[in-house]
Amino acid sequence: MKRRDFNIGLLSAMSGALLAQNASASGTASASDPSKALEHKHSDATPTKRPTYNMLVHPNMILLDLVAPMTAFKLTMGDVRLVWKDTNPVPTDVGVPVSATHTFANCPGDADVLFVPGGLTGSTALVEDDETLDFLREQAKSAKYVTSVCTGSMVLGAAGFLNGKRATSHWYTRDLLSYFGAIPTSQRVVEDGNIITGAGATAGLDFGLTIAARIKGDEWVKKMMLTLEYAPEPPFKGGTPETATPENVKDILTIRGPKIEKASQAIQRAAKKLGV
Repeated sequence: MKRRDFNIGLLSAMSGALLAQNASASGTASASDPSKALEHKHSDATPTKRPTYNMLVHPNMILLDLVAPMTAFKLTMGDVRLVWKDTNPVPTDVGVPVSATHTFANCPGDADVLFVPGGLTGSTALVEDDETLDFLREQAKSAKYVTSVCTGSMVLGAAGFLNGKRATSHWYTRDLLSYFGAIPTSQRVVEDGNIITGAGATAGLDFGLTIAARIKGDEWVKKMMLTLEYAPEPPFKGGTPETATPENVKDILTIRGPKIEKASQAIQRAAKKLGV
């Protein structure tokens, strides 16, 4: 049995069990409406609506930034659209190319979630890419949530979404968001109204589960976590500047320094263009 079929089957079984329990208790739950049984104060999507996700893909993105949230989104039984200017494969950090399923021209504008992945080189280019920024602005008019992971928040800032908003990014670009009027915040996932941003790469799954809770409710997501066996135990401390040694922080900043400076310059130009 394929893992995808197993996951879907498991979630179907779990939701079925909940439905049976709720139906017995209240006589109101229906097998045709599983989300009714999983409604929670954190779920604000229409229960009968299949959630939709418009996920930007772009050259030089971090594949984990895309795949981790996408895994969570798929487990909400949602429809995922991968969107770019064309459907030619785009390169990623690990050498695995990704092709869009929709283009800017034919992508529907009815998504619950608009999402931008990161990747420092790719994000820096998009900060001054008017075609992409205009697409995001148009999509955001109807999206329920406007979101990102890692340096994808740089792109949200360039599109004008972060002014006055709390937001996060990868730790070495987080403070640059202030150029866009954002309030840099050092949390794995930051929610400010309908703007939801995730920190660096590995925060993508935390981010995806947070979005899923808004779409399907907490209890559904707890079962997703169990399906994914999500119980992280890092083998070492040091995954944040606060827990890493000063030497390691210095090494990373030295190695990434030229790209961070290039991103800073692009962001300042974009912020000036926005008039922030």
